[in-house]
Amino acid sequence: MSEIKKLASQTIWYGVPTIASRFLGYLMNLSLPLFFAQPATTADLTQIYAIIPFLNVLFTYGLETAYFRFIKEEDPDKLYSTLSISLLGSTLLFTTILWLCKEPLMHWANLEAQPAFINWMIGILFFDTISTLAFARLRQENRPRKYAAVRLSSVLINFITVLVFIGWIPQYVQSNPASALRFFTEQNIGIGYYLIGNLAGSILTFILLFSEFKKIKWNFHIDVLKKILHYSYPLIIVGMGGMVNDMLSRLIYQHVVDLPVEEAKHELGIFGNIYRLAVLITIMIQAFRMAAEPFFFKQKGEENAQKTYARVMKFFVIACSFMLLFISLFIEVFDWFFIAIDKPLWTQGLQIVPLLALGNIFLGIYYNLSIWYKLTDRNNYGALITVGGAVITIALNILLIPSLHYLGAAIATFSCYLFMMLVSYQLGQKYYPVPYATKKIIAYLVVVLLMYGIQKTLLYFIPQLWLGIFSGFIFIGLFGWLVFWAEEKEFKKLLKKTS
Repeated sequence: MSEIKKLASQTIWYGVPTIASRFLGYLMNLSLPLFFAQPATTADLTQIYAIIPFLNVLFTYGLETAYFRFIKEEDPDKLYSTLSISLLGSTLLFTTILWLCKEPLMHWANLEAQPAFINWMIGILFFDTISTLAFARLRQENRPRKYAAVRLSSVLINFITVLVFIGWIPQYVQSNPASALRFFTEQNIGIGYYLIGNLAGSILTFILLFSEFKKIKWNFHIDVLKKILHYSYPLIIVGMGGMVNDMLSRLIYQHVVDLPVEEAKHELGIFGNIYRLAVLITIMIQAFRMAAEPFFFKQKGEENAQKTYARVMKFFVIACSFMLLFISLFIEVFDWFFIAIDKPLWTQGLQIVPLLALGNIFLGIYYNLSIWYKLTDRNNYGALITVGGAVITIALNILLIPSLHYLGAAIATFSCYLFMMLVSYQLGQKYYPVPYATKKIIAYLVVVLLMYGIQKTLLYFIPQLWLGIFSGFIFIGLFGWLVFWAEEKEFKKLLKKTS
């Protein structure tokens, strides 16, 4: 169990700061209804943040994972310098191409009313991309304090920008119309300050990581890069397919839903905020990945590595199950919150959040399972699995969104991640068998769904907020007792090792 303790320690250092920064970011997203009464107002922002992840995958082309994979086989300084030079050169090239193609991109994304959004997006992509390997080096060298400081500083400057320019200045100018601050409200940037804040955070990240860039030795090794690219190019397909599965519903929603343009933007804005609630679960998934990816590669070749991966998976699913319970059992609280702030339109579609959250758990399990093809250099299989998921996502979104709207998009997300999880499990057991506690994992998820069903049945007959909150805490407590009972021996071993 010492390996689990080690991963837990790394998750505390790398994960908790990530959770804090992600939570602050999601808090900012969830605060948008406080400033913008109509969901359609946020549709353009939703569109931009659906495009960025696709381009991030292309701009980084799997170099981060490749860095962790080859750090034991190559000289660390030579590897870091070669990949950094390659990344800087490709980022300059891709950014230039994107700048030249921004007009057709603007028209395709229906952003003619907000042309500056594309410019800010390009700036965010540039600075985020060139910081990728510097962050990877901090994780590989176990320097979590600097990692946390940089991440949190970026999010804080973003948050402050949004708070000042969207929240405080408009209110101040309304009370003091002669103020010089009126200049900022007259620019009609509105929600665009969200992107400006993001860009400011990305630039600050680059500045704070400058000491890492100074460690680059301008000695390029083409043989090393060829080896890396042979490993990483399938990861581009994996990443692009993953973004299709994650973002496609928001990218194409207003193009396929059978509604006029303004109504489609309205629904896209609502769906974007619904999705933000569901992907609260990805806060934990992303935090876990920060610690787990370098950990898994370091464990390769160690005795009982497969047993370690199995234990990690089990505890990961337990943690996700608690998060799913929290989101599902307290959905009425979110509903009450939006109604209380006089934004009843934002409560539309909240009941699909648990389905989206469960789909995201399947995605998290898939991330755990995907280590088999990364460790065995079978990234082509990962690409095929992701392409299969993308086909399901595209087909179901096109078929279901026109008639089922939000529910159709949620079903597409759920089905895609379920498929990817099951196929990856089957292939992984063939090429890199890991003794996962499959029966326990399934049992935990079934119990969570049963608790959710029982609570919703109670609320159907007694629709009271107090009952939802009370029963929510009861069911979470019962599930905690069940987990402790089932894993008592594991917990005792872990505590014994810790002490």
